[in-house]
Amino acid sequence: MELPTMTQAVDLGPFKIGASHPHVLIAGPCVIESERIAMETAQRIAEITRALGIPYVFKSSYDKANRSSIASFRGPGLQAGLAVLRKVKEQVGVPVLTDVHSVEEAERAAEAADILQIPAFLCRQTDLLVAAAKTGRVVNVKKGQFLSPWEMSNVVKKLESCGNSRIILTERGASFGYNNLVVDMRALPIMRGFGYPVVFDATHSVQLPGGAGTRSAGQREFVAPLACAAAGAGCDGFFMEVHPDPESALSDGPNMVPLHQLKPLLERLVRICEAAGKGPEVGG
Repeated sequence: MELPTMTQAVDLGPFKIGASHPHVLIAGPCVIESERIAMETAQRIAEITRALGIPYVFKSSYDKANRSSIASFRGPGLQAGLAVLRKVKEQVGVPVLTDVHSVEEAERAAEAADILQIPAFLCRQTDLLVAAAKTGRVVNVKKGQFLSPWEMSNVVKKLESCGNSRIILTERGASFGYNNLVVDMRALPIMRGFGYPVVFDATHSVQLPGGAGTRSAGQREFVAPLACAAAGAGCDGFFMEVHPDPESALSDGPNMVPLHQLKPLLERLVRICEAAGKGPEVGG
């Protein structure tokens, strides 16, 4: 089978993802814990990526609906969360991404977010995909841990049926026994074969789902090697959850990248991307 070397570009506003455009970074805290943490993290990541010439999208969720425990922190909710995302977009000057979990949320979230993300567990929910696609926003779909990469073609067709070709697909690992994930790098070129940009989720791929009983565990020490492998295997961007102090984070702390470690990691990825023929923006 001949694998594609190019995808179509998807317009994200100030820049594009896919085709010959530089790799994009989608990053931020897992969930909006406070306006202060969101703003400070977004500003610092924007400074780092600007210096490296990397296009940047801020990511954080107003609600995490699939937490392990009923007692887990879920976020500030739709209204308060979208207010924070609007502030990040206006004051930091970057596009923003957030998860949507229901048909009813899609249209309201689209008023603030540039990219609507379909969580992995919901990637086959037809009504949710259709609702997100009909907003006209870019739709980023996380590949379910239970799906093969070629099955994502059905997801693409659902979105395309609504007249939306502003599609991004994200690889985040596949279930490998209980409480473990494994990344098959073949998934990246396979999904790129559908003609749309593919992002590698470097932090959820090292998650140990439910591994701590009432919460997920993680192995952040493997974020860098997997991200480097994805850069060489061919992807159009990287997804990373980043936090100033992951040990105190209210969600996904064990697999998030500490903010102070982000710059050297991105510098390493830039070198690999340049060697693969897809470097940062000149003069960025």
